[in-house]
Amino acid sequence: MSRWNTRGLRGSTLEEMVNITNDMYRAHKLALVQKIPTPINPLRLDNAERTISLAYFEKKSTVDYIGAVQGVPVCFDVKETGRKSLPLQNIHEHQIKFMEDFTGQRGLAFFIVCFHLYNEYFYLPYDVLKTFWDGSRAGKRKSVPYDVFDKKLSITSKHGYPLHYLETLDIYLQNAGINDNA
Repeated sequence: MSRWNTRGLRGSTLEEMVNITNDMYRAHKLALVQKIPTPINPLRLDNAERTISLAYFEKKSTVDYIGAVQGVPVCFDVKETGRKSLPLQNIHEHQIKFMEDFTGQRGLAFFIVCFHLYNEYFYLPYDVLKTFWDGSRAGKRKSVPYDVFDKKLSITSKHGYPLHYLETLDIYLQNAGINDNA
């Protein structure tokens, strides 16, 4: 079985693309964004192979990435879907709470979403996701449909960056009137 088909490694390909992009952004002094590791408590170690064969999550993590983009604090999570919508069950309440607190401190929170059916990547602002999140808690739709994703906020490979999300972030900031210098 391919290691990409396991539930525990969902998002690994997308995360690797983001990690490479973040390394390139750092090297070019465009942004400093770090992957936040999920805290685990190992129960069984194989010292000879230097591997963990059994572990459990210590606590709920925050989001996948935190950093700064030219003075703007950012946090984001990456999600992949094989459907025509982004299921909200893939997003956890503690992530929503963290993003809410982060934006309350004047940070910028968002999601990078991959739609495998369309081979497309999008920037999804936290406030758009939050509208669907709140609606799902009130008995409405439990996913964010593909057609809600703003095509102007698609993320592409460009200038050697696997996922050049800073260019899309700039478009979002300009359209939202948040930062005229972005």
